[in-house]
Amino acid sequence: MLKEAIYHRPKNNYAYAINEKSLHIRLRTKKDDVNFVMLINGDPNDWTDKGWQADRKKMLLQASDGLFDYWIVEVTPPFRRLRYGFELFSEEEKIVYTEKGFYDNAPFDDVAYYFCFPFLHSADLFRAPEWVKDTVWYQIFPERFANGNVKNNPENVLSWGSAPPSPTNFFGGDFEGVIEHLDYLVDLGINGLYFTPIFTAHSNHKYDTIDYMEIDPQFGNKETFRQLVDECHRRGIRVMLDAVFNHSGYYFAPFQDVLKNQEESRYKDWFHIWDFPVTPEPKPNYDTFGFVGSMPKLNTENPEVKNYLLDVARYWISEFDIDGWRLDVANEVDHNFWREFRKEVKSVKEDVYILGEIWHDSMPWLQGDQFDAVMNYPFTIAALDYLANDKINAESFANQITTVLFSYPENVNEAAFNLLGSHDTPRVLTLCNNNKQRAKLLYLLQLSFKGTPCIYYGDEIGMTGKNDPDCRNCMVWEEDKQDINLKLFIKKLIQLRKSEAAFGNKGNIQIIESSAESNHLVYSKKYNNETIYIIINPGKTPIKAAIKEDISAKTIKDLWNDRTLIPTEESLIIETGSNDFSIIKVHER
Repeated sequence: MLKEAIYHRPKNNYAYAINEKSLHIRLRTKKDDVNFVMLINGDPNDWTDKGWQADRKKMLLQASDGLFDYWIVEVTPPFRRLRYGFELFSEEEKIVYTEKGFYDNAPFDDVAYYFCFPFLHSADLFRAPEWVKDTVWYQIFPERFANGNVKNNPENVLSWGSAPPSPTNFFGGDFEGVIEHLDYLVDLGINGLYFTPIFTAHSNHKYDTIDYMEIDPQFGNKETFRQLVDECHRRGIRVMLDAVFNHSGYYFAPFQDVLKNQEESRYKDWFHIWDFPVTPEPKPNYDTFGFVGSMPKLNTENPEVKNYLLDVARYWISEFDIDGWRLDVANEVDHNFWREFRKEVKSVKEDVYILGEIWHDSMPWLQGDQFDAVMNYPFTIAALDYLANDKINAESFANQITTVLFSYPENVNEAAFNLLGSHDTPRVLTLCNNNKQRAKLLYLLQLSFKGTPCIYYGDEIGMTGKNDPDCRNCMVWEEDKQDINLKLFIKKLIQLRKSEAAFGNKGNIQIIESSAESNHLVYSKKYNNETIYIIINPGKTPIKAAIKEDISAKTIKDLWNDRTLIPTEESLIIETGSNDFSIIKVHER
């Protein structure tokens, strides 16, 4: 066995509590190097005259990527304390892996050899809101969704959809427009709305906040917003707002005070100013979002700034009963601020959803003391590279997505925010070169994956658009200009996610087959005595995939076409056409 490939750490994604009584323990080994693994485990205080008393429990080979095998086991320590190690077996040898290193046989004279999970505290559990796991989100860019009240149009507003979107033009989208179309969203199956920023700002995207305590007048007022939230809740739709706490806008009153009063400004420590006088042009001499002088970075370590932003976070929950905060550029704000943020907002509404915008490994923010989830861009990139961009094949995708899944605990994956497109990216159909069948394969992957999926407004009707600002075009409401077939396809997937527990978030996902040659992918979703097999074939030729399980005394159903299948052999062979898919359910009779 290759010892250098064997890895475990007694925390984070390798050792974590799944509830108040049980733990998941994971181990990584070289791919195809180990036949099976036993977890040696016991209470550190359980001793007899024969030494430490430990049990053995077999681990499950849960997944593999291009380099490694990943093993998992669930254990329930009777006294919530655990010492543990690993006994690994190959054809040729047995080794024992502990915190102190490798041994030929398990040492039982001292528990100090072993990894330690000191105590399972309820307060340390990762707890994301339960409702999130059953939510299908819909992202709305308010300026471009619908214009319901021309009286609050901004100056120089353009007729709806009359020109290509630009960084500076306005079309008058507002809250009343959203309210008018809530039943459209209900019909689609949406039960969560994520709004990009709605607070007073200079730009059309509103990420340059002027006043965090006021609604931008082009969208309506606080009463209109209250009506919007109430109408959403009446329909079972949750509401999440976008919080831009990393930076403010140029016209934010404290920054204007700094520009006016310079070193004499009482707000000079609200920002990261390098020297005086403060000069936004030609290059800012203060920290900003990127190098954008109109977006000065806020100093969240400053007590006044911290208190102001925490007041903002509490206010919109307590006064308007919003259900979540999406946190912009969350990785550039200090961890201590986010810890206090979580305590404050959860004290107002315990099941509020906290979602961070982070594009990289996010484990430091997902340990139960900061965020409930992050935007799952590693999933996004892998999915698009496989099915839209043709940059990777099915085997590479399976390797990448396995790495993504094992980067976090399973209860973290359940709340991950899975998106294919947004206001920051080209639209899905554009990335697919207008190949609608490829887009459908992407939506099947997204809506059957672990986590909580989000659809960007208009993608469901086949809207196209390149990168920002082209992806921020006006929503198309004329049905004769909508792709109704694509919308009905996505609607049916959402219905499956809600009606079939294994298809949705409850189903444990496992990659069954991935081919570099034919480029097809087979994965299963298992829940209780039901297993759903999903076959995705973006290749140019039909493929045959075998369902390798005992199918005797079981019912087999083609879920998509709603028909029962009767196998003619002991195993079930599913033929899937070129650029097509199959969804097969196997369950006990």
